[in-house]
Amino acid sequence: MFNIPPFKNEPFADFSDERNAQGMVKALESVEKQLGREYPIIIGGERFTTGDLHDSLNPSKFSQVVGRVHHGTNELADKAIAAAWKAFGTWKNVSAEHRANYLFQAAARMRHRKNEFNAWMVYEVGKSWAEAEADTSEAIDFMEFYARQALRYDGPQPLTPSPLPDEVNEVKYIPLGAGIVIPPWNFPLAIMVGMTTAAIVSGNTVVLKPSHDSPIIAAKFVELMEDVSLPPGVVNFLPGEGATVAEHLVVHPKTRFISFTGSMGVGLRINELAAKPQAGQIWIKRVVAEMGGKDTIVVDETANLDDAAAGIVAAAFGYSGQKCSACSRAVIVESVYDEVVAKVAERTKKLTVGLVTDPGNFTGPVSSKRAFEKISQYVEIGKEEGRVVAGGGRHELADSGWFIQPTVVADVDPQARLAQEEIFGPVLACIKARDFDDALAIANNTIYGLTGAFYSNNRERLEIAKRDFHVGNLYINRKCTGALVDVHPFGGFNMSGTDSKAGGRDYLGLFLQAKSVAEKM
Repeated sequence: MFNIPPFKNEPFADFSDERNAQGMVKALESVEKQLGREYPIIIGGERFTTGDLHDSLNPSKFSQVVGRVHHGTNELADKAIAAAWKAFGTWKNVSAEHRANYLFQAAARMRHRKNEFNAWMVYEVGKSWAEAEADTSEAIDFMEFYARQALRYDGPQPLTPSPLPDEVNEVKYIPLGAGIVIPPWNFPLAIMVGMTTAAIVSGNTVVLKPSHDSPIIAAKFVELMEDVSLPPGVVNFLPGEGATVAEHLVVHPKTRFISFTGSMGVGLRINELAAKPQAGQIWIKRVVAEMGGKDTIVVDETANLDDAAAGIVAAAFGYSGQKCSACSRAVIVESVYDEVVAKVAERTKKLTVGLVTDPGNFTGPVSSKRAFEKISQYVEIGKEEGRVVAGGGRHELADSGWFIQPTVVADVDPQARLAQEEIFGPVLACIKARDFDDALAIANNTIYGLTGAFYSNNRERLEIAKRDFHVGNLYINRKCTGALVDVHPFGGFNMSGTDSKAGGRDYLGLFLQAKSVAEKM
């Protein structure tokens, strides 16, 4: 195989450069002409239609249909599992180099079509140009990185067994089998691509059950994998209702593993269903789950307060707060509390929220009517539990798209609903702490443990936070969003998931099993 250069993160396009901006405009125009098309179910390379169509709507303009997918059935789910196992029979024996090469080819083609994938995210999930660019770049990173990691797992292992004089001893990593990938809508390309390609480059095959809110982007990725001639059945595309098709797949006795990213409630339900063996099942199903968080940025009196305010606003309201890593709580020591809250409110009021086809807007809508109604309820709860210092009203575009004003609520009690429940939207709770110790205790007082950040210039406190701030991804003097593949391996503690580290060097191990081989000489 060709020499592979070391992994490097994909650079982000600068849309202030007129050439990049014009490329994006052309992509938006091209994709707009493709809106409204139907996309079939794909199982073992065959196309299936059920006539039970789901319309994926543009959250910026919910009268506009981005695309239509056919809802799968339990019978098609059975067929998809069977097709995945059939493909596994040969795919597991394909060399790691060849499997990795499919990912390298797909990454190259996605890089060439970057603006096109960006444009699909602008339309289907309401991402700004910058957020879409970051999403597509991360998808490319996942493929490039996991391809390299597959080669590493296939090669000599650094921790080899102790040898015997008359034996050759080795450990090999082999794939698990056929599994289910259930990705989220908020990173509809990056997380979906990462979950899927990590499994297949390790030698497994999958049934991809895309999010109800972003099935068209998933369909476009499956088309891309067909373009690079990935063998039929390695990835099977099965849209459907989560409560029916997804649960059927989870409990299926032939499902070997489930890779899930989404809400805590759904993740716990999957874990519960997967734990109960079914008739004919011969393994313990492996569940890899990332389940969100209630992420906190802590600010003490020694911090650069302007930097802290900027980090809080960016982390709280980027992509309208619809990131599992988003800052949902700002915990600020009382001596600088009023000053920081004022800075945060001032910055928030300057944010532009509108149509994301316009690059001048900082952020756009929330993902769906369901999300809009839930977040709106929390805005009203915030008015009862604290003092609204920014936002809180009805957005002027809310009658045509799912737009919500970025909202900052001050003086929230650490045990209030706004401080404890995952909102997944542009609502920030500001909480006053007596001192650093109290702030750290508040930061740790939720059932989650995904991301967090600490702004301070006190070295002793920074070291304490590194040790005692109980989150999977901790950031010091920077915002708590924006993890990069192989730079910030991503995944959380407690109810934030199964402690997996997407984009980390041990992630592929979740889709492999170790086999010890001893040969007597």
